[in-house]
Amino acid sequence: MNALSSRDWGNLALCAIALAIAACLPWTAGAYGLSIGVTIAMYTVLATSWALFSGPTHYISLASAAFFGVGTYVTGIGIQYLPYWTLLPIAGVSGAVMAALVGLATLRLSGVYFVIFTLGLAEFVRQIITWSQNISGTKGIYVLTSIGEMHIYWQLLGLAALVWLLGWLIGRSRLGFALRIIGDDEAVARHSGIDTARAKILLFMVPGAVAAITGAMLAPRYVYIEPSLAFSPMLSFQVVIMALLGGTGRLWGPLVGVIPFTFMWEAISVSFPNQTTLLLGVCFLVIVYLLPKGFVGLIDLAARRMRSAEGYA
Repeated sequence: MNALSSRDWGNLALCAIALAIAACLPWTAGAYGLSIGVTIAMYTVLATSWALFSGPTHYISLASAAFFGVGTYVTGIGIQYLPYWTLLPIAGVSGAVMAALVGLATLRLSGVYFVIFTLGLAEFVRQIITWSQNISGTKGIYVLTSIGEMHIYWQLLGLAALVWLLGWLIGRSRLGFALRIIGDDEAVARHSGIDTARAKILLFMVPGAVAAITGAMLAPRYVYIEPSLAFSPMLSFQVVIMALLGGTGRLWGPLVGVIPFTFMWEAISVSFPNQTTLLLGVCFLVIVYLLPKGFVGLIDLAARRMRSAEGYA
């Protein structure tokens, strides 16, 4: 890993300042503003961690809801027996192990099989939990704690900072370099001596662990957890759309997509509550066809044109 340049230190300082400002939101916004802040922080964590894997490898994962749901149930079941703060690392380990197993089963195959498998994973886990609850006679789990939205927001903000730091370190590491080669041409990567399966599995464990921790943090917010809520496929699609809207070419790209899409989706949910699935599909098609590289691509294009104009001046 190369030594930090003055530009790197400057970027880290700017990020620290931005996080400090964001941490003040609970004291400056009302209840509704804080609720939106929690949603933005949640999707920022999920979309950024998703982009760490899917950005360089171009494997589209729809497993976020599966990992998220496992995390919510770790808190929901474990809160009666263990302190809350011990449940977060347990959820992270559970998500990472689950991601490793999924990776071992699918990442050696082509991307299409991976997408199909991850799409069905959340539904598969949901059906298992539903079946087990029907056998036991329970329909859901109450999560009663003293943790409020303010605490959840700060936890998510801290997790977002860790994800950004991890992504920055991975981008400067040999693993990040190997994954970029895999994304360009996996056959070339294999012929270059890169263990492509191992590299992909290692990085896929990151969004698995992060999504599970996020679900564990959000469980107290829901108060009552049931499989249809914890393993909602809508969450997986929203994470993908937000990440693609912002762009996966930069570490900060997903955040650029999360903020506008959160407000847009809030308006859609209020105005068209019965057409949300249809409109989500429309949003996905529009982004794929009109913004294939997201807002980051537009920003990079504008920057290149400005440099070209300055060169001719």
